[in-house]
Amino acid sequence: MMDFLSPELFVALGVAAAAGLMRGFAGVGSGMLMAPVFAILFGPVQTVAIIVLMEIVVTGQLLPGVRREIDWKVIAPMGIAAACLMPVGSWLLVSLDPDLIARGIALVVVAFSVLLMAGWRYEGEKKLWATLGVGALSGVLMASTSLGNPPVMAYLLSSRDAAATNRANFTGYFAVTLVALIAMMAAAGLIDGRALLTAVALLPVFMAGAWIGSRLFRRSSEALYRRVALGLLLCVGLYGLLR
Repeated sequence: MMDFLSPELFVALGVAAAAGLMRGFAGVGSGMLMAPVFAILFGPVQTVAIIVLMEIVVTGQLLPGVRREIDWKVIAPMGIAAACLMPVGSWLLVSLDPDLIARGIALVVVAFSVLLMAGWRYEGEKKLWATLGVGALSGVLMASTSLGNPPVMAYLLSSRDAAATNRANFTGYFAVTLVALIAMMAAAGLIDGRALLTAVALLPVFMAGAWIGSRLFRRSSEALYRRVALGLLLCVGLYGLLR
């Protein structure tokens, strides 16, 4: 953990506050904001541990307010599929070039986000096979590249579900997958005391940002939420291509 009142700590606190604001408003996006800066401050392995520890706490903070909006018929099988395929992602991480995988997926995400911004929507029902496939792909990418959210975002945002439903579904998906990811990382010895202490130091501003973001969401329109969410999806895809 960094020294108290060090410049690095203030940078981390500012980033955590902004990330919390995004998470509270959109339901996603906080990891993308924190990861690049935290990787410089803490190193890549510590960064993943710190972020997942912070995310699970804020997920618990947001879940009570959205639980009635979550479509568990979609989120439960998607989350279970992701959790089951995470070990495959870990294997790919040591067996193949994860950057090549991430860039390929990111290219698809960029194209799909542009299509959605142009107004296209999927009119049919969410099929179980598609839901399981998206969850499986997300789980593999989450464990191999840390870029696990784009397939889920693209899949859910392509429907005509209300903004509140999409935001709640993102939160429910995090609740399922973060528990599995933390268990897998703990078993592998990737979560240590330093990561825990750093997460604890950053949590207050992260949670405060999420609290403010959730209240801003209640005052926003469907159109504004969709613009923010799709803009975030495009940024995630571009980040995956250019990182």
